[in-house]
Amino acid sequence: MSREQLSPAIIAPVRRIGRREFDFARQVAVMAIVNRTPNSFHDQGRTYALDSAVAAARRAVDDGADWVDIGGFAFSAAQAEIGAAEEIDRVAPVIAEVRAVTDAVISVDTHRPDVARAAIEAGADVINDTNGLREPGLAEVAAATGAGVVVTHSLGGPGRRVFRPSYDDVVAEVAGYLRERVAYALEAGIAPDKIIIDPGHDLNKNTFHSLELTRRLEEITAIGYPTLVALSNKDFIGETLDRPQGRRTEGTIAANVVAVLKGARILRVHDVPATVAAVRMTEAVLGWRAPLAPSHNLA
Repeated sequence: MSREQLSPAIIAPVRRIGRREFDFARQVAVMAIVNRTPNSFHDQGRTYALDSAVAAARRAVDDGADWVDIGGFAFSAAQAEIGAAEEIDRVAPVIAEVRAVTDAVISVDTHRPDVARAAIEAGADVINDTNGLREPGLAEVAAATGAGVVVTHSLGGPGRRVFRPSYDDVVAEVAGYLRERVAYALEAGIAPDKIIIDPGHDLNKNTFHSLELTRRLEEITAIGYPTLVALSNKDFIGETLDRPQGRRTEGTIAANVVAVLKGARILRVHDVPATVAAVRMTEAVLGWRAPLAPSHNLA
C-alpha cells in the first residue's frame, strides 16, 4: 500500500470543528451514533426516549468518542414520514443537553433545512446529510451559519425506496457524484475547510457495491476532503459473514481498519470502546501516535 493511500492529500487537514481541533493527516475521529428514532436498523429504538438518547451520547464521549451524531429520521424507506417540526422535537433537545456537558463535536443527521437550522441553534457543529445537499435550502443554511457539512452519496435519499440499485462502476459513479456535490457546496458559499465526504456504504447499494467501495476507497479519499465512512453493523457486513445484528462487531472493526488504511479519517460507529481501541492501535502502528503507556520491554 502506497504512502499516498495511507496519507492522501487532504484539503485543510488541520481543522477546528466546533470546539475541537483535528489533524486528519495523522488522526482518525470516532463518531458515535445516537438515533432518536423508533426504527433504527441497529438499536431498534433503544435511544428513542430523550433521557436514553442523552445518556447514550454522554456515555459515548466518556468512552472516547470525539464526535456524536444525533439523528431523528432514519434513512430507511420502511418508516412513516414525519414532518420537520417532529424531527426538530426529536433532535434539538438532545443536542442542547449534550452541548451543555461536552466539547465533543456534535452533528445532526438530517437532510432538511429547518431541522439543520434548529439543530445548529441548539449547539450542533455539523450537518450530516445523507441526501448530498439536494434538498433546496440546506446548503444555504450551512453557508450562512458556518456549519460543517458531510456530503454523502445516495441514489434516493432518506425515506425513499430504490429497487435493485445498479451501477456500471460503483466507485467511479460515487466519486463523480461526490465531486459534483462538493462543487455545488462550494458554489453555495460553503468553505472548503467545512466539507467532509461520505461514499454512503449500503445507502442504495448492495453487499457487492459496499465491498467494492471499501476495496477501492482510496479512489474516494483521493478527492481531497476528509472521508467519513459509516460501516458499523451494516448489512454488507452481516451478509458477508452471515451474521445477524448484534454479532457484527468484529467485521465492523476489520472493515473500519481497512478503511483507515485507505484514507478514511472519520468512523461513524455504534460500538465506541472497541472502535476507539482499534483506531488508537492503528494510529500507533502507522507511527501517528506514541503508546499511551510506557514500555515494559526495555531490557
